[in-house]
Amino acid sequence: MRNTTKTLLICATAASAIASSAIAEGELNLYSSRHYDTDERLYSDFTDLTGITINRIEANADELIARMQAEGANSPADILLTVDTSRLERAKNAGVLQSIDSEVLEARIPSSLQDADNQWFGFSQRARIIFYDKTEVTNPPMDYVSLADPAYEGMVCHRSSTNVYSQTLLSAVIENHGVEAATEWAQGFVNNFARDPQGGDTDQLRGLVSGECDISISNTYYFARALRKDVDGLNAEALANIGWIFPAQNAEGAHMNLSGGGVAANAPNLDNAIKFMEYLASDQAQQYFSAGNDEYPAVPGVGLSPSVAALGLFRPDAVDLTAVAQNVGQAQEIFNQVGWE
Repeated sequence: MRNTTKTLLICATAASAIASSAIAEGELNLYSSRHYDTDERLYSDFTDLTGITINRIEANADELIARMQAEGANSPADILLTVDTSRLERAKNAGVLQSIDSEVLEARIPSSLQDADNQWFGFSQRARIIFYDKTEVTNPPMDYVSLADPAYEGMVCHRSSTNVYSQTLLSAVIENHGVEAATEWAQGFVNNFARDPQGGDTDQLRGLVSGECDISISNTYYFARALRKDVDGLNAEALANIGWIFPAQNAEGAHMNLSGGGVAANAPNLDNAIKFMEYLASDQAQQYFSAGNDEYPAVPGVGLSPSVAALGLFRPDAVDLTAVAQNVGQAQEIFNQVGWE
């Protein structure tokens, strides 16, 4: 019995040490699916300002959400950062986030860019806009609906239906125009494909350069990045022949993709987690989202980097992104129906 008691005491002491480490003042455990090297500056600046050390685990969003579910009440995660509203909503529905009270976040983040239950908040945005080859297209589509016009048959490139950017765009069309109109639009869009859906957003821009397509859709930060620094296949000469349209400026406005985060349901460092969320909404961090990764800040009035500002002023779609995220299932049904692979 003495040996058993001693063993139990050792195990209890070890468990206590692990728990103590997890809640140690000055630490934050971050689960992130943002894959940008430039985010290192966000983390180091936060540590410099607060003295809080950030421990990171990086993987894709689905893996991180599944991990947090499996870890349950013992999860060391304090924050989940990811890209796209649908993934943030998926994390909420999976029960891995919690509601938080923060006057800072409530005041600085527009209501359309935050969860109604304060379980997630958006911190940066990308406009999903139309790009075209100026040497081939003299009358580019001015809105998303026009991308289904037979006049553009065989001219359009886009990503696959399994990509969240495709899913969220169609989900927004459903929210703005209804299921029937969205289905007709998706079918017309598929009819206009120049090639089978493939690759990432940079590949859609490269398709314009190679001549595989004359019109494509991409998030702005891919193009802005190419304006700022060399990107393979997108040199200055190639970019000079690419024009862009912020769609639907006389209608709903340009569709926006959101990057954001939430506090983990069982966050062991809750106060530090809220501090980090509030830091991401600060002017310093918001300016760096634009300067470091060519994104649009979520907080109104924050200055843009030159490469982002060069794209020009536009009116974004102010649709409730929570409602858009809830249409993803319907969007997938439409993709299957129209043969968008």
